[in-house]
Amino acid sequence: CKGPGVCRSGREDMALRCAASLAAGRQPRCPRLPRPAREGTVRWSSAAKASAVKINEKASREKILTLESMNPQVKAVEYAVRGPIVLKAGEIEKELRKGIKKPFTEVIKANIGDAHAMGQRPITFLRQVVALCTYPNLLDSPSFPEDAKKRARRILQGCGGNSLGSYSASQGINCIREDVASYIERRDGGVPADPDNIYLTTGASDGIATILKILVSGGGKSRTGVMIPIPQYPLYSAAISELDAIQVNYYLDEENCWALDVNELRRSLNEAKAYCNPKVLCIINPGNPTGQVQNRKCIEDVIHFAWEEKLFLLADEVYQDNVYSEGCQFHSFKKILYEMGPEYYNNVELASFHSTSKGYMGECGYRGGYMEVINLHPEIKGQLVKLLSVRLCPPVSGQAAMDIVVNPPIPGEESYSQFIKEKESVLNNLAKKAKLTEDMFNKVPGIHCNPLQGAMYAFPRIFIPSKAIEEAKSHKMAPDMFYCMKLLEETGICVVPGSGFGQREGSYHFRMTILPPVEKLKIVLEKVKDFHIKFLEKYA
Repeated sequence: CKGPGVCRSGREDMALRCAASLAAGRQPRCPRLPRPAREGTVRWSSAAKASAVKINEKASREKILTLESMNPQVKAVEYAVRGPIVLKAGEIEKELRKGIKKPFTEVIKANIGDAHAMGQRPITFLRQVVALCTYPNLLDSPSFPEDAKKRARRILQGCGGNSLGSYSASQGINCIREDVASYIERRDGGVPADPDNIYLTTGASDGIATILKILVSGGGKSRTGVMIPIPQYPLYSAAISELDAIQVNYYLDEENCWALDVNELRRSLNEAKAYCNPKVLCIINPGNPTGQVQNRKCIEDVIHFAWEEKLFLLADEVYQDNVYSEGCQFHSFKKILYEMGPEYYNNVELASFHSTSKGYMGECGYRGGYMEVINLHPEIKGQLVKLLSVRLCPPVSGQAAMDIVVNPPIPGEESYSQFIKEKESVLNNLAKKAKLTEDMFNKVPGIHCNPLQGAMYAFPRIFIPSKAIEEAKSHKMAPDMFYCMKLLEETGICVVPGSGFGQREGSYHFRMTILPPVEKLKIVLEKVKDFHIKFLEKYA
């Protein structure tokens, strides 16, 4: 070895690595040297050392992309569901694997609605059809039912080369869009649905972000304002930040089971007109993180408000199968809009979203979803398809999974009895867990939880003493973030602070999924109760 400037390997990467080691005061470990020389001391001339420092300086030039030079809109994005507390949970998991002792043996990630990660079993029929589409040789296997094979063949016939591995049309596979339209018509009691208004998406999130992207325009006071509920699902605030649009908050009524009040919508809109151009109204029904289910009268009022104020409606309906409370029923915005008459139905612009990730399916990883967009200007429709074509197409396996959600087994088919048994088992279990969670939280002093009418989360209000609030400030944390960090560090339970979803000033919450199996959920709730009581005793 003659030094880093004349590495006999002839490879620049080896020379740079050698130089970097020397400049840092470390023994270079060159794979070209024989083992005895590598284990001994390599002596360098002063010229070789100077050459090493020079090469190292050249290698560590200033980075092009830094926090100062990056896109400021991306830097402004926050997504609490996978934020700092989840990173901390990951660190604790690593420590547990290394054998570091904690007051608990596992981290329970109750921060996200990932059903299968929490132990929910997949729906057999959905997995059968996707398996057949993925490996068509199985179509000859007697192990698969004929109704699953029939659906798989139909999907494959819609794919280029009869393969799930081919690109689809940007709007999605045509026969699947037809099935989505048929599903919407059945769900809404015969209200017509046009497959041409259906766009298959990479989960509902992709559809929401795409529609927002095409809606946002203007500058200064003309910049698009997007009205979102508070508390909200952080996808909305993140997408708004990324697009440099204006977030316009309207508050749900916690004292009235998180109801949506049109008077609050009007207050929010009128105030926003002073600094932006509000033209989008987002509704999450059933609610995330709040779990409320909007009644028919509320939806009618919202539609009338949107029609009156010329607002584009976004209806996030991914939890439409998750309704638990007696007296509550899911009503789609599309159906109510149609039933309000042609003056509304022919004019109000509405995008509705659904997904494979929630409901009874819980197939988050497939990233399947759709949006139905009605009353879109014909020229804008072309622009939307153009925008979608940039990302080529949504995952075709996710499209296949979405097809089974909208085209499940029907009475008389051989898979129907097993399918309906599995579906009802999941939904009945969720209903029991929703009631269990509500009841147990409301027995804890300093915690209040509204009825979990739908979706798959609790969003309890927690009392945080002033002493704890002061300590949180000293750590530069929001009080509920401080609370949730303490909960994680002392119990291993990971939940998301309410400040990540938005809440009225002076109120504190956290969001927790109800997805763990019943016995584990009971343990989680007991641990939260014990922690909260100790927390109050410590900081009272």
